Amino acid sequence: MDVVALGESMVTFLPSRPGRLADVPAFHRAIGGAESNVACVLAAAGHSTRWVSRVGADGFGQHLVERIAGYGVDTGAVRTDPARPTGIYFRTAADRDTDAHEVAYYRAGSAASAMAADNVDLAAARSGRVLHLSGITAALSGTCLELLRELTARRPGRPLVSFDVNYRPALWPDADGPQVLLELARGADIVFVGDDEARRAWGLHGGRAVLEALPGPSIVVIKQGKGGATAFERNTEGLADADGRAVLVRAPGVDVVAHVGAGDAFAAGFLSATLRRLPLRDRLRHGHLFAAAALTTPGDLAAPPARGHADRLAALDDDAWGRLRLGPGWTQAEQAEEEANIP
Repeated sequence: MDVVALGESMVTFLPSRPGRLADVPAFHRAIGGAESNVACVLAAAGHSTRWVSRVGADGFGQHLVERIAGYGVDTGAVRTDPARPTGIYFRTAADRDTDAHEVAYYRAGSAASAMAADNVDLAAARSGRVLHLSGITAALSGTCLELLRELTARRPGRPLVSFDVNYRPALWPDADGPQVLLELARGADIVFVGDDEARRAWGLHGGRAVLEALPGPSIVVIKQGKGGATAFERNTEGLADADGRAVLVRAPGVDVVAHVGAGDAFAAGFLSATLRRLPLRDRLRHGHLFAAAALTTPGDLAAPPARGHADRLAALDDDAWGRLRLGPGWTQAEQAEEEANIP
């Protein structure tokens, strides 16, 4: 496998119209999960992926497995828990960072929250070139945290470990969450963290402070929203950016439809380019392009741009990249143009 992703996925209920949860008359069923989102997007981009998790012996669990497998993700290592349900949640149409955003989670005691080192297929989890994890899993239960500690332990022969901090204060009722996330991030090889997350969780301001707090990872990607993202890559002496290995890539202009899933898509784009051994600048550009596909589509999951299209955009000179603006349908428009030119 190119990438294995381990974590909880839930059935998501999206509102049929904007408004408070108390006022929404109906919901549409979808799926959501940070790690499975990454696996699905990477599979759609042509990579071999596997999702490792647990679901309940219920219709929601069956729906999750079938939908994720439908993206081309291997789900053979997903185990069914006969005693615990599949997690679900409801959300409003408002963006996560607004006061109008509401989410109602029903995940306490879920099948995935019972994941542990002795009931998860560890061989399957370690079977990829990259193992992708997130801080959300560590917050689900004590056994989930110990599982992530096991998977991020630095041992010979382990896959490249990718870790998205995904700090969600509501998931951490005590004060230990930030320190736990810092511990896990230090055990990873590639870390994704927002500059806002680093401030809220760790009180760190600026890329240099974040980098000094994370001495272990070889690559640290700090996301700055509309400002872009900076990747710091350590050289063989453990230094970063002393030899030019710090790259900032501004985000292209995007006509946003919904913010949900953009962070997962960014991670998928960066990992896709990493698997292809592209330069650091192009890894960031692919991350931005995959995120733009999610931002211009409603829902948690969006098809990434075709590889040839993404490569052409990532190869633009700096001036052309700076003028780039992407709106709804930009990925499909390119596909239609390519199909029209097929002899």
